[in-house]
Formats: sequence, structure tokens, C-alpha cells
Amino acid sequence: MNREELEHAIRAACDVSEDSEIWVFGSQAILGEHPDAPEELRQSAEADVAPKNFPERVDRIDGALGELSQFHRTYGFYVHGIPVESATLPSGWQKRAIPVSGRGTAPSIGWCVEVHDLAASKLVAFRPKDRRFVRVLIVEGLASADLLLERIRALAAEDDLSRRLIRWVEATAEGAGG
Repeated sequence: MNREELEHAIRAACDVSEDSEIWVFGSQAILGEHPDAPEELRQSAEADVAPKNFPERVDRIDGALGELSQFHRTYGFYVHGIPVESATLPSGWQKRAIPVSGRGTAPSIGWCVEVHDLAASKLVAFRPKDRRFVRVLIVEGLASADLLLERIRALAAEDDLSRRLIRWVEATAEGAGG
């Protein structure tokens, strides 16, 4: 996915949900803060979103714009409507979200999860693809290991999980040379 496709996804999701704002919280939220993110971070053909003001309308998005929909067949990417609560995000993430608005989204706004909040959330899942994603963020200098560690500490996660994620970030940052 690229920034133009993300803006299209935001506009379409807002239209379908009849909401002027949506949360973007999957991997493609990276395009909010880093519109020219490395291709390795833009591999997903989906944008995970939820209506900001009418969260109960999330199913409308998935039904109209989701995987295998006419939208997906037409544009080659899809919009996954999913409750934002399905993601584990650090406290205060809403205040740090990056607005995406302009000609490509008009009149709508997509609120993309900030890169360190996104990385912390991806690490909670700890799938190989999520670890690769976060490793690229650290190696490419798009995320600070120190700030990521702060965000991990702000997660509502078990102590064992937090310790494991902290060790992983420290080892990854050391391997990346900082």
C-alpha cells in the first residue's frame, strides 16, 4: 500500500461508515507519519480501521470494503473494519495519533497510530512479520528504541510479556548499532 491508497481507504471508510474521522491502527498506519516509508513496511494490502465517532459502524466498512469485496477486486487493496479495541495500544495513544487529511481524503480525516505506539502494538502480537516490521523501523531510524521502550512500559500487558518485549527491543537496537 502507498500513501495515495491509504488516503483512498480513509475516504472510502468514512463514506461507508458515515463518519468524518477514522482510526488507522494496523501496519499501514506507518504511512501517516512516514508517507515514503520503505517498501518493506508497505507490504500489506490492507488498512485496519475503525470509525472514530461511530465505532458501532465498523462492520459496514468490512462488508463494503473488506477482503474479496468489489472494492478489493477493483483497487487491489482492501479496508479491514475492525474494532480499535482489538489492538493492544499504549495508554495515551489517541493523543499522539497523526492526522491524515487533505485533497486525497477530503473532507475526511484518518488518525494514524504514531510509529512508537504502532511498534509496541505490533510487538504484543509478536508474530514473525510483526518483529520484522519493528526491526525495520529501528534499523531505518524511523523509531527510537528508547521511546519504544517507554511505550512498551505504557502497555496494559502482563509483566512477563513486557519484560520479553523490552529484552527483544534492547537486543534488536544493539544489533542495529544503537
